[in-house]
Amino acid sequence: MIAAIVTTGIVVVQATNDDSKPATTTAASSVPDEDVVTPAAEETDAEPTYAALTPADFTMDLRTTERQCFGSAGCNITVEPTLSYVGDWNGVDPDAVYEITYEIRGDESGPVIETAELSDETTLNYTPTSISTASSKTKVTVTITDVVIQGG
Repeated sequence: MIAAIVTTGIVVVQATNDDSKPATTTAASSVPDEDVVTPAAEETDAEPTYAALTPADFTMDLRTTERQCFGSAGCNITVEPTLSYVGDWNGVDPDAVYEITYEIRGDESGPVIETAELSDETTLNYTPTSISTASSKTKVTVTITDVVIQGG
C-alpha cells in the first residue's frame, strides 16, 4: 500500500513536470506486480497451520457392547466411545495424535476417567470400559474433558 502511494506520488510529479509521458502506465504496471508477487511467494512457502483442538470440537456418545443386569442389584455394563468431530475439519493436523480425555458418569462408585487416542484424523484407539450401575434405570453419560496433542 505504501508502494502504491509512493508510486502514485512519483507519477503525479512526473505528469506535472513532463506532459509528453503518460502518467498512468508506470503506476499500473509496477503496483500490482509488487503487491501480487510478494504475498503469493509467502503463501506457497508456508507450512499449513492447525488450530488447537478443544473438547467443544468433538461430541462423544457411548455404545453399550455388553450388559448383564441383576434385578434390583443393578447392571454390569461395558461401553465404548464413539467420537464425532464438529469443528472445522481443515483445522485437524493429519499427522498428529490427539489424546482425548473423557469422563463416564453412572458407575455406582463414581465417575470413571478414560483417555482415547485419535490418529490419522479418523482412527480412535481406546479400551472398553466396564462399569457397575446401581440400578437398570441408571443413565450412563459421557463428557469430553480435555484434548491435547500427544507429546505436546
